[in-house]
Amino acid sequence: MSKEYITPKLPYDYDALEPHIDKATMMIHHDKHHAAYTKKLNAALDGHEDMFEMSAEDILKDISKIPEDIRQAVVNNGGGHVNHALFWQVMGPDGGGQPKGELMSQIEKDFGSFEKFQQEFEEAAATQFGSGWAWLVKDGDNLKVQKTSNQDTPLSQGMKPILALDVWEHAYYLKYQNLRPDYIKAFWHVVNWDKVSELFNN
Repeated sequence: MSKEYITPKLPYDYDALEPHIDKATMMIHHDKHHAAYTKKLNAALDGHEDMFEMSAEDILKDISKIPEDIRQAVVNNGGGHVNHALFWQVMGPDGGGQPKGELMSQIEKDFGSFEKFQQEFEEAAATQFGSGWAWLVKDGDNLKVQKTSNQDTPLSQGMKPILALDVWEHAYYLKYQNLRPDYIKAFWHVVNWDKVSELFNN
């Protein structure tokens, strides 16, 4: 590993998710917010160079190993770095529709139907009080919907996130203002189910 974490580039153009997620939001969200989390994570780990031998994901999987004096900073900024990196991947300009194959079968098994999964996910995203995230996670052999506050991640709870929706206001306020439910509905049009399936199968 290098001696610092790097903000990954977007896998598509800033305007690629229009009209569902606007170019201005993507530019500010990625270049300002995500970059700031990465920078602050590197700063928090200054003097703890051995931590850079691990991926940021692995650090968050066992936060008890993080020295107590920097632990909350690593949770906040490491989570911000890792959560956003996943968020960009699970969206795309050719997104939308429904998953196929094993992922779809597992969703139907664990939620009853794809529509019931969507309802549960939307409810988690809409009812997350304040800033946070909605997730589809693998928990053992099962899929579950979760929500977390701030930049907390299901990785720290022993679960593997495979779909993420950022419901911090900076993720949607330029376009949707206070209408978070409209933003949540729009998200389905940009979900990259091929990437979510890849994460599920791995």
